[in-house]
Amino acid sequence: MNTVAVVLEAARRKLPASEARLLLGHILGQSAAWLLAHGEQVLDEDDLLAFASLAARRAGGEPVAYLIGRREFFGRDFEVSPAVLIPRPETELLVEIALAKVGGGDTAIGAARILDLGTGSGCIAISLALELPQAKVTALDASAAALAVARRNAERLDARLRFVQGDWFDAVGDETFDLIVANPPYIAAADPHLAAGDLRHEPATALASGADGLDALRRIIARAPAHLAPGGQLWLEHGYDQAAAVQELLFAAGLTDVEQHSDLAGIIRVSGGRLPLEFVLAARGKAS
Repeated sequence: MNTVAVVLEAARRKLPASEARLLLGHILGQSAAWLLAHGEQVLDEDDLLAFASLAARRAGGEPVAYLIGRREFFGRDFEVSPAVLIPRPETELLVEIALAKVGGGDTAIGAARILDLGTGSGCIAISLALELPQAKVTALDASAAALAVARRNAERLDARLRFVQGDWFDAVGDETFDLIVANPPYIAAADPHLAAGDLRHEPATALASGADGLDALRRIIARAPAHLAPGGQLWLEHGYDQAAAVQELLFAAGLTDVEQHSDLAGIIRVSGGRLPLEFVLAARGKAS
């Protein structure tokens, strides 16, 4: 008899148990705890066929997040689709740092202006908007399809923020921000990992960036000072082997108080710095 327990046990020949539970729970609209407590529940033919289809697609390499249409990030469920990068747990470090820097600084008194570059699903921008309800958050992406996903996430989670379509800073004119964050593409274009695992199914434009993976990071860091308010900060996620290069780029752009933070594995994955007041005064002096 095709009960929940029997079907999950059979699926373990092809899939990890946790993934099988996610897929079946998605079809039934039930949690993993419910599945464990109702192992004797008999599945109807439609549910069996739907589960078999999803299990086969997962066994073929499609990401679970795309199959069920969601991924948890910073304690909330976000809609995802092949139009956006799947949120990773390590990116939560970028949100935590941003909250510490803005929430603990002078901008906490008023409404901090925050820009999220390459927002994708909106997980970073929406998390910041919900954690900092007084902030004025702008989520920017070049992809209309990605922005559509981000807007739906914001509406469902009741987050208030602005969405802008454009290529990095081009769409914000001469606006300045107290905080700029980004999880840009940072994988080398020829990296073999792009043709393996879940990465095969994710948008290439959100993953790869030039021969050394630093093209987007170079562009963002070089242009950021023109869009930072005095004392404003730039924080970026980057590759496991790019810490030294990103640190050099931050210093070259004139940022100070440069810091680098490691993930739970001890790998430096987030770097950032501050625009000093003297940088702004010097720039204004040259303009006059």
